[in-house]
Amino acid sequence: MVPAPEGRADREAVEAAVRAAGGPVTFSGWSLHGADLSALDLAGCTFERCRGAGADFSACDLGEAVFTGCDFNNAVFRRAKLASAQFTDCKLTGIQIVAAATFQLAFTRCLLINAQLRGLSFRRMDLEGLDFQDADLSEADFRQAVLTGCNLREANVTHARFEGADLRGADLGGLKLADAGRFKGALISKAQAADLLSGLGLKVG
Repeated sequence: MVPAPEGRADREAVEAAVRAAGGPVTFSGWSLHGADLSALDLAGCTFERCRGAGADFSACDLGEAVFTGCDFNNAVFRRAKLASAQFTDCKLTGIQIVAAATFQLAFTRCLLINAQLRGLSFRRMDLEGLDFQDADLSEADFRQAVLTGCNLREANVTHARFEGADLRGADLGGLKLADAGRFKGALISKAQAADLLSGLGLKVG
């Protein structure tokens, strides 16, 4: 574990820590607000309770990296390598994951409000406690995923795929008939079905 430097850490401090360790580093409590970390090799690194609003991880290698209890709102992961990376109990409001390598990228109990997650694959994953409100999930793949305690209110799910997905534990924000087609092939609860039918003036007996 590398002790957090006083104040805000910059690119040079991160590079120095990785170089000194000669391999993956555990960053604990680091302040990385607005840091330009683009194209760094941070594969296998661990970030614990770090703060990095607006940090730029573009083109970084973050394969198998672990983020726990971090706040990286509005961080950018454009073209980053995120294969098998894990985010747990993190605040990721407004993050951008664009044109990235995301095979087996996993999120657990994370805030992803307003996140740009277009085309991400969550296929066959167990998703727990994810807040996708207002997120761009267009063209995302949720096939055969199980969503528990997740929020999809006002999320953009245009052309997303939900065949075989279990949405009974998700907040769909008062499902309306006009939106129902977007969740084609998904499993919903009786209560969610009742909300859908109530929009047509029908009642479930």
